Amino acid sequence: MTHHLPGSIKAVVFDLDGTLIDSEADLRAAVNRVFDEIGRRPITRNEVVMMVGDGVPKLVERALEATGGLPDDGTDDVVARFLEFYEGHATDLSQPFPGAQDILRELVAAGARIGLCTNKPEAPAHEILEFFGIAKYFGAVVGGDSLPGIRKPDPRHLAAVLEKLGTDPAHAVMVGDNANDIQTAQALGVPAIAVSFGYPRGPIAALNADVVIDQFDDLWDVLAGLA
Repeated sequence: MTHHLPGSIKAVVFDLDGTLIDSEADLRAAVNRVFDEIGRRPITRNEVVMMVGDGVPKLVERALEATGGLPDDGTDDVVARFLEFYEGHATDLSQPFPGAQDILRELVAAGARIGLCTNKPEAPAHEILEFFGIAKYFGAVVGGDSLPGIRKPDPRHLAAVLEKLGTDPAHAVMVGDNANDIQTAQALGVPAIAVSFGYPRGPIAALNADVVIDQFDDLWDVLAGLA
Protein backbone atom coordinates (compact mmCIF):
# COMPACT_ATOMS: atom_id res chain seq x y z
CA MET A 1 0.00 0.00 0.00
CA THR A 2 1.34 3.41 -0.97
CA HIS A 3 0.95 6.08 1.68
CA HIS A 4 0.93 9.81 1.08
CA LEU A 5 2.27 12.34 3.53
CA PRO A 6 -0.21 15.11 4.35
CA GLY A 7 0.99 18.31 2.73
CA SER A 8 1.56 20.25 5.92
CA ILE A 9 3.77 17.57 7.55
CA LYS A 10 7.37 17.30 6.42
CA ALA A 11 9.14 15.73 9.41
CA VAL A 12 8.37 13.02 11.97
CA VAL A 13 10.62 12.88 15.03
CA PHE A 14 10.73 9.76 17.19
CA ASP A 15 11.90 8.92 20.67
CA LEU A 16 13.87 5.65 20.87
CA ASP A 17 13.50 3.69 24.15
CA GLY A 18 9.89 2.67 24.69
CA THR A 19 8.81 4.12 21.34
CA LEU A 20 10.72 2.44 18.52
CA ILE A 21 12.69 -0.07 20.57
CA ASP A 22 11.81 -2.22 23.58
CA SER A 23 15.25 -1.67 25.13
CA GLU A 24 14.45 -2.34 28.77
CA ALA A 25 16.11 -5.77 28.99
CA ASP A 26 19.55 -4.53 27.91
CA LEU A 27 19.35 -1.51 30.22
CA ARG A 28 18.40 -3.81 33.10
CA ALA A 29 21.18 -6.27 32.27
CA ALA A 30 23.82 -3.51 32.38
CA VAL A 31 22.51 -2.10 35.66
CA ASN A 32 22.43 -5.55 37.22
CA ARG A 33 26.00 -6.35 36.11
CA VAL A 34 27.18 -3.23 37.93
CA PHE A 35 24.99 -4.00 40.94
CA ASP A 36 26.42 -7.52 41.14
CA GLU A 37 29.88 -5.93 41.44
CA ILE A 38 28.89 -3.43 44.12
CA GLY A 39 26.72 -5.79 46.16
CA ARG A 40 23.25 -4.45 45.33
CA ARG A 41 20.19 -6.60 44.64
CA PRO A 42 19.10 -6.95 40.99
CA ILE A 43 16.36 -4.65 39.72
CA THR A 44 13.28 -5.96 37.89
CA ARG A 45 11.63 -5.09 34.58
CA ASN A 46 8.75 -3.39 36.39
CA GLU A 47 11.24 -1.20 38.21
CA VAL A 48 13.25 -0.33 35.10
CA VAL A 49 10.25 0.79 33.04
CA MET A 50 9.55 3.34 35.77
CA MET A 51 13.16 4.59 35.67
CA VAL A 52 13.93 5.09 31.96
CA GLY A 53 13.41 8.15 29.82
CA ASP A 54 15.64 10.75 31.46
CA GLY A 55 19.03 9.50 30.30
CA VAL A 56 21.62 7.16 31.79
CA PRO A 57 22.68 9.20 34.85
CA LYS A 58 19.06 9.44 36.01
CA LEU A 59 18.42 5.73 35.35
CA VAL A 60 21.44 4.78 37.46
CA GLU A 61 20.50 7.26 40.19
CA ARG A 62 16.94 5.89 40.41
CA ALA A 63 18.20 2.30 40.46
CA LEU A 64 20.61 3.11 43.29
CA GLU A 65 17.90 4.91 45.26
CA ALA A 66 15.62 1.87 44.91
CA THR A 67 18.26 -0.56 46.20
CA GLY A 68 19.70 1.16 49.25
CA GLY A 69 20.38 4.77 48.38
CA LEU A 70 23.06 6.83 46.64
CA PRO A 71 26.75 6.11 47.38
CA ASP A 72 28.55 8.62 49.57
CA ASP A 73 30.99 9.37 46.75
CA GLY A 74 28.26 10.08 44.19
CA THR A 75 27.08 8.23 41.12
CA ASP A 76 29.75 9.07 38.51
CA ASP A 77 31.68 5.80 38.95
CA VAL A 78 28.54 3.69 38.73
CA VAL A 79 27.38 5.57 35.61
CA ALA A 80 30.77 5.06 33.96
CA ARG A 81 30.74 1.35 34.78
CA PHE A 82 27.17 1.04 33.46
CA LEU A 83 28.26 2.56 30.13
CA GLU A 84 31.18 0.11 29.92
CA PHE A 85 28.71 -2.77 30.18
CA TYR A 86 25.98 -1.19 28.02
CA GLU A 87 27.87 0.21 25.03
CA GLY A 88 28.47 -2.65 22.64
CA HIS A 89 25.63 -4.60 24.26
CA ALA A 90 22.67 -2.29 23.65
CA THR A 91 21.15 -4.77 21.19
CA ASP A 92 21.74 -8.14 22.90
CA LEU A 93 18.16 -8.44 24.20
CA SER A 94 16.35 -5.42 22.73
CA GLN A 95 13.81 -5.64 19.90
CA PRO A 96 11.98 -3.10 17.75
CA PHE A 97 8.33 -2.75 18.67
CA PRO A 98 5.97 -4.36 16.09
CA GLY A 99 5.65 -2.22 12.98
CA ALA A 100 8.49 0.15 13.89
CA GLN A 101 10.71 -0.74 10.96
CA ASP A 102 7.77 -0.71 8.54
CA ILE A 103 6.55 2.75 9.56
CA LEU A 104 10.03 4.25 9.15
CA ARG A 105 10.36 2.74 5.67
CA GLU A 106 6.87 3.91 4.67
CA LEU A 107 7.40 7.44 5.99
CA VAL A 108 10.66 7.86 4.08
CA ALA A 109 9.06 6.43 0.94
CA ALA A 110 6.29 9.02 1.31
CA GLY A 111 8.87 11.81 1.48
CA ALA A 112 9.08 12.43 5.23
CA ARG A 113 12.25 13.51 6.96
CA ILE A 114 12.87 11.36 10.04
CA GLY A 115 14.63 12.47 13.20
CA LEU A 116 15.57 10.85 16.51
CA CYS A 117 15.26 12.85 19.73
CA THR A 118 16.45 10.58 22.56
CA ASN A 119 17.85 11.08 26.05
CA LYS A 120 19.94 7.93 25.48
CA PRO A 121 23.61 8.71 24.86
CA GLU A 122 24.36 9.08 21.16
CA ALA A 123 26.78 6.13 20.86
CA PRO A 124 24.36 3.37 21.96
CA ALA A 125 21.54 5.11 20.06
CA HIS A 126 23.56 4.81 16.83
CA GLU A 127 24.50 1.23 17.79
CA ILE A 128 20.81 0.31 18.01
CA LEU A 129 19.83 2.06 14.76
CA GLU A 130 22.67 0.36 12.86
CA PHE A 131 22.04 -3.10 14.35
CA PHE A 132 18.37 -3.14 13.36
CA GLY A 133 19.05 -1.72 9.90
CA ILE A 134 17.08 1.48 10.44
CA ALA A 135 19.89 4.05 10.66
CA LYS A 136 19.45 4.78 6.93
CA TYR A 137 16.00 6.27 7.57
CA PHE A 138 17.22 8.99 9.95
CA GLY A 139 18.27 12.42 8.74
CA ALA A 140 19.14 13.58 12.26
CA VAL A 141 20.04 11.89 15.54
CA VAL A 142 20.42 13.99 18.69
CA GLY A 143 21.13 12.06 21.90
CA GLY A 144 21.04 12.95 25.57
CA ASP A 145 24.76 13.77 25.54
CA SER A 146 24.86 15.50 22.12
CA LEU A 147 24.15 19.01 23.43
CA PRO A 148 25.84 20.03 26.70
CA GLY A 149 23.21 20.46 29.39
CA ILE A 150 20.28 20.03 26.99
CA ARG A 151 17.96 17.01 26.89
CA LYS A 152 14.21 16.43 26.86
CA PRO A 153 11.98 17.95 28.21
CA ASP A 154 14.06 20.97 27.13
CA PRO A 155 12.46 22.02 23.83
CA ARG A 156 15.89 23.00 22.51
CA HIS A 157 16.60 19.27 22.16
CA LEU A 158 13.76 18.81 19.66
CA ALA A 159 14.55 22.16 18.03
CA ALA A 160 18.09 20.90 17.31
CA VAL A 161 16.69 17.80 15.60
CA LEU A 162 14.36 19.89 13.42
CA GLU A 163 17.20 22.26 12.54
CA LYS A 164 19.30 19.32 11.34
CA LEU A 165 16.32 18.11 9.30
CA GLY A 166 15.80 21.57 7.81
CA THR A 167 12.20 21.67 9.04
CA ASP A 168 10.40 24.11 11.31
CA PRO A 169 8.02 23.15 14.14
CA ALA A 170 4.94 24.05 12.07
CA HIS A 171 5.66 21.13 9.73
CA ALA A 172 6.68 18.47 12.25
CA VAL A 173 5.19 15.94 14.66
CA MET A 174 6.78 14.13 17.61
CA VAL A 175 6.14 10.49 18.51
CA GLY A 176 7.07 9.30 22.00
CA ASP A 177 6.01 7.30 25.02
CA ASN A 178 6.51 9.42 28.13
CA ALA A 179 6.05 12.89 29.57
CA ASN A 180 9.45 14.14 28.39
CA ASP A 181 8.49 13.54 24.76
CA ILE A 182 5.06 15.12 25.04
CA GLN A 183 6.22 18.15 27.05
CA THR A 184 9.14 18.78 24.69
CA ALA A 185 6.88 18.76 21.65
CA GLN A 186 4.18 20.89 23.19
CA ALA A 187 6.68 23.47 24.45
CA LEU A 188 7.83 23.88 20.85
CA GLY A 189 4.30 23.91 19.42
CA VAL A 190 4.72 20.52 17.74
CA PRO A 191 1.83 18.01 17.79
CA ALA A 192 2.61 15.21 20.24
CA ILE A 193 1.66 11.59 19.50
CA ALA A 194 2.00 9.04 22.30
CA VAL A 195 2.36 5.29 21.80
CA SER A 196 0.45 3.20 24.34
CA PHE A 197 2.93 0.31 24.38
CA GLY A 198 6.03 2.04 25.79
CA TYR A 199 7.23 3.12 29.22
CA PRO A 200 4.88 5.98 30.20
CA ARG A 201 5.60 5.67 33.96
CA GLY A 202 1.90 6.20 34.68
CA PRO A 203 -1.52 6.35 32.99
CA ILE A 204 -1.14 7.14 29.28
CA ALA A 205 -3.99 9.67 29.53
CA ALA A 206 -1.97 11.67 32.05
CA LEU A 207 0.57 12.52 29.35
CA ASN A 208 -1.99 14.82 27.68
CA ALA A 209 -0.73 13.94 24.22
CA ASP A 210 -2.65 15.27 21.22
CA VAL A 211 -3.27 11.67 20.11
CA VAL A 212 -2.52 8.18 21.47
CA ILE A 213 -1.85 5.29 19.08
CA ASP A 214 -1.88 1.59 19.97
CA GLN A 215 0.09 0.47 16.92
CA PHE A 216 2.25 2.13 14.29
CA ASP A 217 -0.26 1.31 11.54
CA ASP A 218 -2.52 3.94 13.11
CA LEU A 219 0.01 6.70 12.50
CA TRP A 220 -1.11 7.40 8.93
CA ASP A 221 -4.68 8.19 9.98
CA VAL A 222 -3.38 10.33 12.82
CA LEU A 223 -1.10 12.33 10.52
CA ALA A 224 -4.01 12.96 8.16
CA GLY A 225 -6.11 14.14 11.09
CA LEU A 226 -3.41 16.45 12.43
CA ALA A 227 -2.83 17.97 9.00
